[in-house]
Amino acid sequence: MEQKTIFALGFFDGVHLGHQALLRECRRMADERGCKAGVVTFLGHPDTLVSGITPELINTPADRARLLRQYGMDTIIALPFDRALMTMEYTSFLKLLITKYGAAGFVCGHDFRFGNRGEGSAEKLADFCREHDLPSVVVPEQRIGDVTVSSTHIRTLLESGDVEGAAEFLGHRHILTGTVVPGQHLGRRLGTPTANLVLPQGLLIPKFGVYICRCTVDGVCYPAVTNVGTRPTVEGTNVTVEPWILDFDGDLYGRELTLEFYKFLRPERKFPSLEELRGEIQKNAAETRKFFENT
Repeated sequence: MEQKTIFALGFFDGVHLGHQALLRECRRMADERGCKAGVVTFLGHPDTLVSGITPELINTPADRARLLRQYGMDTIIALPFDRALMTMEYTSFLKLLITKYGAAGFVCGHDFRFGNRGEGSAEKLADFCREHDLPSVVVPEQRIGDVTVSSTHIRTLLESGDVEGAAEFLGHRHILTGTVVPGQHLGRRLGTPTANLVLPQGLLIPKFGVYICRCTVDGVCYPAVTNVGTRPTVEGTNVTVEPWILDFDGDLYGRELTLEFYKFLRPERKFPSLEELRGEIQKNAAETRKFFENT
């Protein structure tokens, strides 16, 4: 007989401390009952259909899945949030998860809404589970001080460059995974060779500037000084994320890198000359090395 699954329900953008509270309950319930722990999430943000406004996402779908597994989830069900799903009666949605995906219980946040016109709520989910003899947990609001932990607040922090504040609410460093593609080779000419990452459409880009990052390549971590922006000194126009991976020597084209953002060093600005730009990048590299030596 196939093992049943306790599911946490939500979109989980950022997989922040509020989400982690759900995942812990899900893991606990699953372990107590000999079930798998999993999440039901969506391929696209529900707001796209519900309100017609799509928020920029904190994580790519792959990074979201990576974080969910990091926090103990065995199974990730990512459903297409289409009109049929949006208008489905909330009881039908729950029955679908039971019959098709082997759901044996549910965890959700206190403000979770689902089903046709958002008629499903945390309270109705709990009532449904009682009627069908299924375990359920509704996780209360999570706060740091007087601020509610939310993806919306974290987006605001990242947009202002406050990656340290974002990490406090995320419970981990903001991450970005991308594939390296050929660039203009400016960094190589300056003696600061950078990797140029492809950015998927709809992903939130942190405030333009230079950041202290940690870069993971094939499971090995390196310090990296990373520029986010348009490279105004060379009249750039496209937004790029370009880490200079310190102490790394090798070909990166076509390979996948994961960046963790630790600290905002300075805003992006136009330098009078490439030599001055090179000097500032070297200074930022020294700051990056010192940061990790002291951390």
